Amino acid sequence: MRVLLSTWGSRGDVEPLAALAVRLRELGADALVCAPPDEEFVALLARAGVPMVPLGPSVRSVVAGAKPTARDASRLAAELVAARFETLTVAAEGCDALLATGLMPAGARDVAEKLGIRYVCAGFHTLGFPSRHYPPGRRPGTPSPEGETEYRVLWEQDAQRVNALYGEALNRHRAAIGLPPVDNVRDHVFTDRPWLAADETLWPSGGMTDLDVVQTGAWILPDERSLPGELEEFLDAGEPPVYVGFGSMAAHTPEDIARVAIEACRGLGRRVVLARGWAGLDAMDDGVDCFVVGDVNQQALFPRVAAVVHHGGAGTTTAAARAGAPQVVVPQIADQPRWAARVAELGIGSAHDGPKPTVESLTAALGTALASEARARATAGTIRADGTTVAANLLLGAGQAVVVGADRAGASGPTSA
Repeated sequence: MRVLLSTWGSRGDVEPLAALAVRLRELGADALVCAPPDEEFVALLARAGVPMVPLGPSVRSVVAGAKPTARDASRLAAELVAARFETLTVAAEGCDALLATGLMPAGARDVAEKLGIRYVCAGFHTLGFPSRHYPPGRRPGTPSPEGETEYRVLWEQDAQRVNALYGEALNRHRAAIGLPPVDNVRDHVFTDRPWLAADETLWPSGGMTDLDVVQTGAWILPDERSLPGELEEFLDAGEPPVYVGFGSMAAHTPEDIARVAIEACRGLGRRVVLARGWAGLDAMDDGVDCFVVGDVNQQALFPRVAAVVHHGGAGTTTAAARAGAPQVVVPQIADQPRWAARVAELGIGSAHDGPKPTVESLTAALGTALASEARARATAGTIRADGTTVAANLLLGAGQAVVVGADRAGASGPTSA
């Protein structure tokens, strides 16, 4: 069997597909990944031994500058739709299934439909999935039956927003390959049965959406890399430090966050491991209590730190939870506030109030997180590591994904952007 896995997004969208591809290969299937051509992703997939086909522009070229405008979003949407039709049509030749995730993968289902192969839409959270009880794009609160009608209206507006971004480009490309138009791009992309690649402890899906979600668990890529020798020496030279990193949040990382974080840690008598990330964070001085790293094996590092301060991406949240490391989540965009809230709900860390911490606010949040060490260690054992096995077996089995050639309801039928 041959499977095509497609995504466009940050490392948190690419690495899970590498993990799933590796597991598929271990089970005897061939897997190919279409992903953005960023050097970091090319290196990641090469390290995992997974064949890659570049898809669309590099993510860093889009997010490293100023925050995108509405015009930028429209232009990118059309560019990605065109890239999927062009790239996936060729890459999916000879494949039996196509799984798509990442930023609204409009175009993937359509290629699968034209080729008559199985299609699966997967997400790493449920915030984009329609619900009668929760509004779109905002952190879920307490369900309110009185709000059901209002939420239905908001979700209809959300569908209209997605149509405005993707509808014209999608239907133009569908027409070019002899397919009829779709009138609800969001539901067409999602299908009625999307997959949720998130751990049930960290992101329970019950009651969060009206769709029939298949929760596989997180897709975790084993990392066998050793830590750099100088980092090992730093870790061995004192008490466990605090890790601070904001991943690919280049355009959203709070200004002066490195100084704020270092001062907060120092105020609590803690050393710091500072991850540069796409924002290029660096130490405020040459103090020996701060060590700056680039790309590093979090699976090896996080069990050795006192806490993890981060933006609340799905991958970092899961990695810290698996390691039993207390967390301080400083959410910036999209699903990150919900990951932050869940960390606080579980008692495995704290959710910072707002995206721009001060020394005082981060000190308080970090103090709360450090006090949650016992709970974080206990919760680590509940985080499952078999998500790729569940997903791979579903892909290799029958009847679990949409057979797009037979599902004509998809012209009006569900991602999370």
